[in-house]
Amino acid sequence: MSSQQLVNVGKISGVFGVKGWVKVFSFTDPRDNILTYSPWILKKGSEEKTIVVMDGQLQGKTIVAQLDGINDRDQAASLMGWEVFIKPEQLPEPSEGEYYWSELVGLNVETVDGVQMGKIDSLLETGANDVIIVKGDRERAIPFLLDQVIVNIDLNEGKMIVDWDPEF
Repeated sequence: MSSQQLVNVGKISGVFGVKGWVKVFSFTDPRDNILTYSPWILKKGSEEKTIVVMDGQLQGKTIVAQLDGINDRDQAASLMGWEVFIKPEQLPEPSEGEYYWSELVGLNVETVDGVQMGKIDSLLETGANDVIIVKGDRERAIPFLLDQVIVNIDLNEGKMIVDWDPEF
């Protein structure tokens, strides 16, 4: 299965204790939601392995997890830097008008006047509102404000229509 069909939900960032637990940097919101998905598909370079989450918890500001077959600190350390993916079907269906960020990355963005601006490269969470980063002839940061700036999202066509000045 290719990485583009999978959803990146985190990264193994360290070891916790001596019994094989790992620290996980989670991209989910809330952070500990990553523990509700199992199995994880771990990827590093061209290597890939599927592993079951046995247990996990929020430990201060860190997420820690016990993974099946990882029983000591050395085994846990060997997983540092591996990215954590899940299959899209493991995610709950979003409500009407809600989208997973992973669904938006790669969409073509054009203005209401038909000006092509590029593709969504990433999204940023800011204090006021989320922002989409669009890369085309140049990089643009566009506020993710549904029904204000974001006029239409068509996942089937792979397109987002925005009411945004392309010169801004």
